[in-house]
Amino acid sequence: MTGVHKQTIMDMLVIAGERCEKLMQDRIKGIAVKDVEADEIWGFIGCKNRHKLYKGITDSKVGDAYTFVGIERNTKLILAWHLGERGIEDTEAFTEKLHEATSGRFQLTTDGWRPYESAVAYSLGTRVDYAMLIKVYAKDREGEQKYSPPEVIETVTKIQIGDPDPSRICTSIVERSNLSMRTSIRRLTRLTNAFSKKLEHLRAMLALYFAYYNFCRIHSSIRCTPAMESGITGHVWELRDLVCAGY
Repeated sequence: MTGVHKQTIMDMLVIAGERCEKLMQDRIKGIAVKDVEADEIWGFIGCKNRHKLYKGITDSKVGDAYTFVGIERNTKLILAWHLGERGIEDTEAFTEKLHEATSGRFQLTTDGWRPYESAVAYSLGTRVDYAMLIKVYAKDREGEQKYSPPEVIETVTKIQIGDPDPSRICTSIVERSNLSMRTSIRRLTRLTNAFSKKLEHLRAMLALYFAYYNFCRIHSSIRCTPAMESGITGHVWELRDLVCAGY
């Protein structure tokens, strides 16, 4: 279709991803924020974890992969992201990135993933009013099989640090952002054969997506890009600007 070898395209994706990741690290640092939501979105590389055992796969770079995302509720800016396993080590790596990206005191809401308790306390404890919003799901009926999560029947608020405003304890913005990711990044679409085969390719694609989202895509609710709304830049960027920034 393109007349260019597939491997050449993948190599260019990795280069573009590395540059976009560096751009995010350089430009989104010490940003004054008011209200931050964080969540994780599931995907996989090569095959799902439950299939690794019977396939005899021991490679740690194959299997379930979670993308941690932190977004400012008002400016819609993606502040930090991290690709890894859904464990303590990667949760702490994400909250450290969130610490570097922000400044001042702010309110933070996450889901009920328990490693957040210690990770947020360590990385952001003196700077946040922090609450968890825990969803309680209905039990599936016996024999019923679904490809989506069960129905949410209740949400429980758990105050962790400080004095968060109850009216702002919410994860709807980051969850909507996750939906945009699934519909925009084919590698994250459920029930597809378009999943990533290599960790570095998924990481590069995510870096490109987040940089494009922050600097190039006009958000309908704020009528500009999140980077413009946050005062990081004064204009809408082109893709060329992303991959050439700093080079």
